[in-house]
Amino acid sequence: MDTVPKEVPIPASGSPASVEDATTRPSAPLQYRVVAKCGVTKARVGVMSVRHADVDTPVFMPVGTQGTLKGVLPEQLLALDCRIMLGNTYHLGMRPGTTVLEKAGGLHRFMGWPRALLTDSGGFQMVSLLQLAEITEQGVRFQSPYDGSECMLTPERSMEIQNAIGADIMMQLDDVVKTTTTGPRVEEAMHRTIRWLDRSIGAHARDTEQSIFPIVQGGLQPDLRRACAAELTKRNTRGFAVGGLSGGESKDEFWRTVHLCTDLLPEDKPRYLMGVGFAADLVVCVALGIDMFDCVFPTRTARFGCALTRAGQINLKQRTFAQDMRPIEDDCDCSTCRTYTRAYLHHIVTVEPVACSIVSVHNVAFQLRLMGDMRDAIQEGRFPAFVKSYMAVRFPDDTVPQWIRDALAAVNVQL
Repeated sequence: MDTVPKEVPIPASGSPASVEDATTRPSAPLQYRVVAKCGVTKARVGVMSVRHADVDTPVFMPVGTQGTLKGVLPEQLLALDCRIMLGNTYHLGMRPGTTVLEKAGGLHRFMGWPRALLTDSGGFQMVSLLQLAEITEQGVRFQSPYDGSECMLTPERSMEIQNAIGADIMMQLDDVVKTTTTGPRVEEAMHRTIRWLDRSIGAHARDTEQSIFPIVQGGLQPDLRRACAAELTKRNTRGFAVGGLSGGESKDEFWRTVHLCTDLLPEDKPRYLMGVGFAADLVVCVALGIDMFDCVFPTRTARFGCALTRAGQINLKQRTFAQDMRPIEDDCDCSTCRTYTRAYLHHIVTVEPVACSIVSVHNVAFQLRLMGDMRDAIQEGRFPAFVKSYMAVRFPDDTVPQWIRDALAAVNVQL
């Protein structure tokens, strides 16, 4: 491994949690403290301090799979006060590869991003690229989607790639199965995930700078989730993730699994729900005690001409917006809403490449602002009222889905 690159100073953004210089950061690679709790639900506000940023939680983390957020520049993310984003170990390990990443001094420098990074382990590709993969106890043998060559991703290789990337938070390689899977394969994957965690910890070469998060697996079976969480929490890690959801299961099964897992995980460490990004899901899962989220949804839906609002997603391609001179959202202060009308965006979405960038900026801003609004509501003791108000706008005329009613009722919020 090359010597560790010097940390990049954090640009001041006017927010107290982002103005520290990297040289003044605490020596531990991750520290987490809860600063406020909702008195009714399991929601809480925390500060997660890593080498490159102080991250206020609950937080939504935009996904930059290939080391770039599609359609959004790093400086635009900084202008939105985004503190943390994602990269993907599998894809970055394939291209550009560890040699280039090490030569560049890590992904922060390679992509020009001075704040926090989290990397997925590559395990999700077991599901998304299953036709190209063979899973064994050793690891996952992939056929590269780039050139067709074969490669083996093991827990050790995943750690090697993530150490080269230099992400502040790294995910263990886990054995991922679709949530609709039943039978012995689910339990097999859960136990293998635990074994792979121990191999990941053993292979981690930069523990004083980077933190591993284990991933709670077990499908939709409460007994397996309990067994997995019990084992993972025996390891001295700095945070935990809930994996294997948003893969086709019912929303009723989804929320019950999240609710169970947050009950099982330590209160003094961050809890990360992987792959969840619909706004209503974020609100519900914050109430259920989740601190961190990620999803490609905001930028992916922007490429199809869809913008996010509190009242729901709108498709700017629709003719109804052809003469609409309002911004996407009247109370949004992002650069898109300050500059462009719905009519203009209707004219260019899915036609002009720049439209992807313009709408993506708003969609990411929407997600970040929603999380900030929830943090404010929790700290001010009005989170249950915020949830009720949000759901009334998002689902007018008493159309709130039953799963949301049930999930919120489980944490004492009656709609």
